[in-house]
Amino acid sequence: MNIKARLIIMNFLQFFVWACWLISLGGYMINTLKFTGVEVGSIFGTMGVASLFMPALLGIVADRWVNAEKVLGACHVIGAGLLFWASTITDAYMMYWVMLFNAMVYMPTIALNNTVSYIVLEQRGFDIVKDFPPIRVWGTIGFICAMWMVDIFGWTISPLQLYLSAASALLLGIYAFTMPACKPANIKRNGSFLSAFGLDALVLFKKRKMIIFFVFAMLLGAALQITNTFGGSFLLDFNSKYANSFAVTHPGVLLSVSQISETLFILTIPFFLKRFGIKNVMLMSIFAWVLRFALFGIGDPGNGLIFLILSMIVYGMAFDFFNISGSLFVEQEADLNIRASAQGLFMIMTNGIGAYLGGWGSGWVVDHFTIDGIRNWQSIWFTFAAYALVLGIIFPLVFRYKHNPKAVSAIHH
Repeated sequence: MNIKARLIIMNFLQFFVWACWLISLGGYMINTLKFTGVEVGSIFGTMGVASLFMPALLGIVADRWVNAEKVLGACHVIGAGLLFWASTITDAYMMYWVMLFNAMVYMPTIALNNTVSYIVLEQRGFDIVKDFPPIRVWGTIGFICAMWMVDIFGWTISPLQLYLSAASALLLGIYAFTMPACKPANIKRNGSFLSAFGLDALVLFKKRKMIIFFVFAMLLGAALQITNTFGGSFLLDFNSKYANSFAVTHPGVLLSVSQISETLFILTIPFFLKRFGIKNVMLMSIFAWVLRFALFGIGDPGNGLIFLILSMIVYGMAFDFFNISGSLFVEQEADLNIRASAQGLFMIMTNGIGAYLGGWGSGWVVDHFTIDGIRNWQSIWFTFAAYALVLGIIFPLVFRYKHNPKAVSAIHH
């Protein structure tokens, strides 16, 4: 098997493992295990907690002491055991700790998967910029396939989704050990530990526009967490009124339209960034979040199905125009010697602090609008839409930035 095919399998499985439960676990915990919104939100928030430090720690291990493919394999094998354990748990407190440990070994593998791919491609003389994206897109395909598989087999509110994730994690863990050796560079540099955590990038906070940018990165990072946590349980709660509708019987398939949209919108980013600049692209993202939540608020699996579908399509713009464009903006603004740590800081603000606050805050909102076990989803989604709307009103007033198309062009070369 050629090396590109091997990397495609690795990237496919990397995101297949995650998607087995990421979108559907909230529905399982709320509808089957009867956890509260705050409990579910805090369990999803474990990914934010883990993202604060584990990717950096294991990145240092792979940079200095242990082959990256071995660290990747070990993380997935340990994760497989934890996911299997999670499938047996019915107590929210224990689920929190097991999923926290799972997040601590899974979240670093997202970066490690990229690292192994880059090193292997470099070893074979491939152009990473040209050859990696067509390989990485199979990760998104793996994500969509896992969502469809869990949905079609009827495992969205069953612990079987965790069995599938555990089995695929074990397979990937063993497979990763067979990848070509990705030896540590073992380059010792002053401040590398701080760089890994994004701490030497704190110098960026000397610029007012970067302070504002990172604050909004954190606040939008919270929005990213909301539909991952509660999208599935929202659709399942229509079961009493629309029991045989497509959205209720196949919530995973419907939600996967979001990921399909994501793969399409990512292709438009270079055009929009160059034409409109980061400020306007971020503003488009914020108002796309307003639409994402508002369309959920007015949609239903009956005559309102079109609004649910439109919400899924809008998600691509909401996610990509913030996450990818924001990363490119940080790359543009940071000095050469702190670019890596600046990206680490961006991840901490979005996937770390932002995701944690989003998990906890969204859980509180869901519980606030739950009376006698009945959730008022329209009020819940409109609250989230109002949150995004406030961000959309404030952002252009406080974020001062003059667009330079040449600077955008430079970061692509």
